[in-house]
Amino acid sequence: MAEYIYTARDGVHVFDLTITADLLDKACEYVRDTVASGREVVLIGTKRQAKAIVREEAAKAGAPFVAERWLGGTLTNWDEIGKRIRKLVEMKAKKEAGEYKKYTKKENVLIDKDINRLERFLGGISRLKEIPEALFIVDTLKEKAAVLEAVSCGVKVVAIVDSNCDPDPIDYPIPANDDAVRSIKYIVSRIATAYAEGKAVADKRKAQSEKVKAKDQGNKVTK
Repeated sequence: MAEYIYTARDGVHVFDLTITADLLDKACEYVRDTVASGREVVLIGTKRQAKAIVREEAAKAGAPFVAERWLGGTLTNWDEIGKRIRKLVEMKAKKEAGEYKKYTKKENVLIDKDINRLERFLGGISRLKEIPEALFIVDTLKEKAAVLEAVSCGVKVVAIVDSNCDPDPIDYPIPANDDAVRSIKYIVSRIATAYAEGKAVADKRKAQSEKVKAKDQGNKVTK
């Protein structure tokens, strides 16, 4: 991390904020372009200082997120995780449709427990259909397992890297304090905003594409 440090005072490392600002801009640009192209970026922050911030900012941007605990195999065993996600979506749909009313009270208690357990760990990524293109990680030491899985699967990693972290496995490092709430809030907010901007572009392109398809189908019917 030496290249990102401006100085050290009383044993405390001070980041070169010019470098941090530049790398944050590059990270945001990558996230924006990735989402605009129709691919996904998952926001991850499970530490106490980060989880509420990640939930809030991801909700605003409409981004997938993990704020409770990274489940081992989320990337490397995606087939199994995908099955659990589909189970969650199916169970929630059935409950909403009232299909569980025919079961006993005890059975419904067990069903609710199952839904809540799946929602707790997979609710934030329940709309993913495939392995995401990239992960944004608040603390690479805390989320070491996620970093290792991403590297193994060729998934890009955007992350806040503190002075005690190894930036080598990170594709888009953002050198900053990953413990201070204000630092986390500012960076996560910037990344979430970039995600939202990319999503707006992707949605616009999708709407235009569907409009063209509908027009072509109409012309074929007319002919």
